[in-house]
Amino acid sequence: QVQLVESGGGSVQAGASLRLSCAASGRTFSRYAMGWFRQAPGKEREFVGGITWNGVREYYADSVKGRFTISRDNAKNTLILQMNSLKPEDTAVYYCAARSAFTPVVPTTQSEFEYWGQGTQVTVSS
Repeated sequence: QVQLVESGGGSVQAGASLRLSCAASGRTFSRYAMGWFRQAPGKEREFVGGITWNGVREYYADSVKGRFTISRDNAKNTLILQMNSLKPEDTAVYYCAARSAFTPVVPTTQSEFEYWGQGTQVTVSS
């Protein structure tokens, strides 16, 4: 299995940027498709974006498209979520997740992912 640890969260003003990292350990990171989810207070966890095992394909929720970018460095076992033009509605706990998959399709639902990190808090004030 793989262990995931998120970092990089914090409190920022609207319009600022943050870069979240997800460090993976355990089994070979390149075996996994990866995703980012978030959960705001009182709301269900929602998909933010995902990337295939080889980094060729990405997919984003409409709410973050054009502002957030996912990348991965398989040599460093790291997943990145670059968040620009942050809005107060982006406030949430952000989780990275992994799915053992060599398919060209980006998984987008929680049930598709096998492993989860503990989350990192992102707070955006207006």
